[in-house]
Amino acid sequence: MEEFDLDKITKALKIDAKAIGIPSGAAEDFIQKSLKAATKKLSTKTIITEKDLQRTLAKELKKYHQDLAYVYENRDTII
Repeated sequence: MEEFDLDKITKALKIDAKAIGIPSGAAEDFIQKSLKAATKKLSTKTIITEKDLQRTLAKELKKYHQDLAYVYENRDTII
């Protein structure tokens, strides 16, 4: 079983945000708020799957930036 690493997720999201042209300050704010909300929602679960994390984080990201959420949701499926 593998624990999710918030630093890795943050780094990947920053790279994605830069790729789609989101200013770094705004991206940092979106990512931190989304991760905080997703972590809070998932804290009640005893077992968190990768799909749970992706679904919850994408839902939170959609509140701030639709394109970043789309890229995150479709990671590893976009050609």
